[in-house]
Order: sequence, then structure tokens, then C-alpha cells
Amino acid sequence: MPYAQANYDFTDCVAVVTGGNGGIGAAISAMLTQAGATVVCWDLQTAADSPYRQDSVDVTDLQSVEAATGRLLASDGHIDFLINNAGFSGPTVALDAYDPAQWQRIVDVNLTGVFHTCRSVVPAMRAAGQGRIINVASLAGKEGTPNASAYSASKAGVLALTKSLGKELADTGILVNALAPAAVNTTLLEQMTPEHVATMIAKSPMKRLGDVEEVARMVLWLCSGSCTFNTGAVFDLSGGRATY
Repeated sequence: MPYAQANYDFTDCVAVVTGGNGGIGAAISAMLTQAGATVVCWDLQTAADSPYRQDSVDVTDLQSVEAATGRLLASDGHIDFLINNAGFSGPTVALDAYDPAQWQRIVDVNLTGVFHTCRSVVPAMRAAGQGRIINVASLAGKEGTPNASAYSASKAGVLALTKSLGKELADTGILVNALAPAAVNTTLLEQMTPEHVATMIAKSPMKRLGDVEEVARMVLWLCSGSCTFNTGAVFDLSGGRATY
């Protein structure tokens, strides 16, 4: 007999999902919407036929993020959830062969982008006395993946930022947590070699990729009133691979 899934009611909540139009972001956006939240996707590529509200935002550009934050606060008055999901993996090559421009782009999207969105949204959450920030990192940020130095380093930075900001905001009603998924079956894997993906699957005790719905379900719990004493924490979704 299968176990029942949790149900959530996020009526009247406003959620920002960066990179919300594909892969993990799309699954998060769909589940939040099903639970009653108003979802606004901040993405470079907007989707005209999307069921969610769209705003073209470059998370690497602080002015772009600040402008989007201002527009959303002007229209809705509050931001309850910030899901930092936008990410870029880049090529899988040895560090000494890495293109410095690619390195910079990966760090700008994966780490600096999280700084920009948090910096822009936190003041409104602090004024409201509540909020949830969930940063989608990676198990690579904990373990370090060979031939993915930029991605690993950027996601390690996200984990450290999460821990730091979680402590800063611990007494404000704002909870800040991170997810560290192992390989998840999304188009992001297309940026990697088949051998690299096969290696990640082989490391999993469950011998499979994760799916986007599994990540989204964890995000919803972190947004919910069931999560009250977790902040600055890292939640693994690794099929048993994580060891610490």
C-alpha cells in the first residue's frame, strides 16, 4: 500500500521561483500553484503559454533583480517564499582546462544570483516578520565532483551562504534552508557527458536519478508551517549517497 503524500494550503502566499520554467523549477512552480500559492517565475526566458506569472529577470544583474522585486511588491504587497533554483552546470572538464569565462558565468548564476535575490527580497520579508528562503544547491557542493570544479565550488558557496543567512535571520521569522540533490533527471544533464551522468548514477545506492517531483515535495515542506525549527540547514536528496 503506497504512503499518502502531504497536502498543503498556501492560499494568499506569493512565491518567487527563479529558473521556474523548466526542470526542477517547473515542478516546484506547479506544486506551489496546486497548493494555492501565487507563483511568479523569474527567468531569463519567459514562457508566453505558462500558467504562472512571468517576469524576465537576469539573476546575475542586481538591477534586474531589484526592479523585479519592486514590481512584485508594488502589485502584491508581499513575498512569502523565495525559491532560488536558477542554475547553470557548464562543461565537465579538468580544472586546468576550464575556460575562465565559463567559470565566471557559473559562479555568477549559481552563487552571485542567490546573493542578489536574497539581498533584494530579505528587507520585505524582515518588515513582514516572516518568510521562507529555499536555495537549491547540489550534493556536488558537499562532496566536490571531479571535472566540475566551477559547479561544485559555486554550490558549496550556496550552502555556506544559506548557513550564514539562516543564522543572521534566525530571530526574524524568516527561515533559510538549502537542498542538496544528487543527480536529478532534467535537461541540465544534457550539459554533461554521458559518462559523467553514468558515474553519478553508479554512486547512488538506489541506482537511479532523482526526479523533479521529489525535489519539489521537499521544497513545499520547507515552505510550510510544518517547518518551524530548521534554518541554516542542508537537506539531502541523494538516494542514500550522502554520507554527512
